[in-house]
Amino acid sequence: LVLFHTLHPGLGLTLPLPATSTASGIDKSAFDPIKVIEHIFPTSIVDAMANNDILQIVVFSVFFGVAITAVGERAAPLVRAAEALTKVMLQITDYVMRFAPFAVFAAVAATLVERGPGVIGKLGYFMLSVYAGLGLLWVMLGLLAWLFIGRRATSLFRYIREPVLVAFSAASSEAAFPRTLEALDRFGVPNRISSFVLPLGYSFNLDGSMMYMTFASLFIAQAYGITLGLGTQIAMMLTLMITSKGIAGVPRA
Repeated sequence: LVLFHTLHPGLGLTLPLPATSTASGIDKSAFDPIKVIEHIFPTSIVDAMANNDILQIVVFSVFFGVAITAVGERAAPLVRAAEALTKVMLQITDYVMRFAPFAVFAAVAATLVERGPGVIGKLGYFMLSVYAGLGLLWVMLGLLAWLFIGRRATSLFRYIREPVLVAFSAASSEAAFPRTLEALDRFGVPNRISSFVLPLGYSFNLDGSMMYMTFASLFIAQAYGITLGLGTQIAMMLTLMITSKGIAGVPRA
């Protein structure tokens, strides 16, 4: 919020407000708090996976993992099967990401054709503002890493450099997941820790997505000349902190 009000990336766009009768396309019934809580728990794991509902998949996985631990050695075949399936899925993801740059190129080209080259300037300033915030976040994370593991923090950042570039170029942290697992393994983090912490982080600790959504929401308001009070902005921020959970599984969210 402080960075946005310092940089004002939405000033000067002066987009016309649509008519109040224009449909927003948002199903307001979906925002019932009771439905939101009910939605966290899957009625069927197959349905959750078919709909790519990350939060439900994570909740089921936690229950499933606890049950496997309770069963003990008799569940060993299931564990080996899950590990083998993970390897196959990560390999498929690796194949897909090799073609990701072509898809990014096509998406950018289509936007330029539709909006013209002038849109690059304003959107570029907006994205630079977001990157400034992300850069500040990375500095803070780097200092925390240095505080806990000392000089090894330099090695850690060297190992995760490639996954970071993949995530940046593809605009998707999901795309970097396989390489991040490999990088942490090379760094010396046991697989039983990284394979548990990373998926939880992807589902619940989305600092970058949270920061982007704050910038994007205020950018849209500023572009349309809508004035938002500080109380409204803080309420938006708290709402975004909740709604950002599970955003990793929503394409181009």
